[in-house]
Amino acid sequence: MPVTTVDDLVSRIRDHRCCHHPIFQHWRDAEPESRVLATLFHQIRSFCDATRPGRNFPMALDKHQLSAESALLQEIVESEDNHGAELAAMAGHIVNRAAGHDVFTDVYDQEAVESGLKDFSDQILMRLPGYDPDSGLLAQTRRARAVFDRRERTDRDSTLRNLGTALALEMVSNRHLIPGWKAALVDSGRYGVALEDPEMHYMLEHWGEIGAEEQHERNAVAAVGSALAPTTEALILEGADMFLDSLVALWDVLDAALLMSGRPAEDLVPA
Repeated sequence: MPVTTVDDLVSRIRDHRCCHHPIFQHWRDAEPESRVLATLFHQIRSFCDATRPGRNFPMALDKHQLSAESALLQEIVESEDNHGAELAAMAGHIVNRAAGHDVFTDVYDQEAVESGLKDFSDQILMRLPGYDPDSGLLAQTRRARAVFDRRERTDRDSTLRNLGTALALEMVSNRHLIPGWKAALVDSGRYGVALEDPEMHYMLEHWGEIGAEEQHERNAVAAVGSALAPTTEALILEGADMFLDSLVALWDVLDAALLMSGRPAEDLVPA
C-alpha cells in the first residue's frame, strides 16, 4: 500500500497484524495462573522499559531542522517519567490477586517486584531457545527492545526511522496494549480490581480519551505528519515496520508459550 499522507501511514499501521493480535483476548480467556501472569508481565514490562527513554532522539530531530517535531516527542518522553515504577506496582498487585496471597509484600518496591517477576519467567521460559538467563528475556523481547537502541544515533536516516517507530509505538500502545490490558485485567472482573485502585494507577494514567497514550498518539501523528514527504517517506515507513514486525514476533511467542496452548513452555520445546 503506497503511503503519501500521514493518514495513509496511520491506516497501514492500524491494519498491521500486530494491532489485531489475539494475545490479550487469549489472556482474558485463559485465566493464567499467577506465575504465568508474572512471566507475561516480566517480558512486556521489560519491553516497555526500552520504549520510554528519548536518548538522543529529540536532540537529533532538532539537529535535522525538525524542531517542532522534537518538542512533540520530548513531551512524550517527559510524560513517561515514573511509569516504570507504576507498571511494576500494577504487575505485582495483579499477581498477588491471582495468587490469593501476597507474592509481593510491597508492590511499590519496584526492584523487588521486577526481580520476582524475572524469577518466575526463569522458571517457565528458561528452556526456550534464545532465552537469556542474565536478563530473563526471550530473544524476541530483546529484538523488540533493540529497535529503540537506534535512538542513540543522530544521523538523518536513523532519526527518520525513529519517527516511524514512534508513531507505530504510540498507536499500538493506545489502540492495542492499553485496551488489551484493561480488558484482561479490569473488565474481565477476574482480579477484582478497578482503575481507581491506587495500585492500578498505571492503567488510569494511560486509559481513555484523556489518558497519556491518547495524547502520545496525537503528538506522534502531528510530528510524523509534518515531517512526511517524498524524500522521507521510505525511511519513516521502514521504522514503523521494524517496530511492528519485532513486536508481533514477541506477541506470537508469548501467546504460544503461555496462553494458547494451556501448557507450560517447557512442554512446548524439548530440552
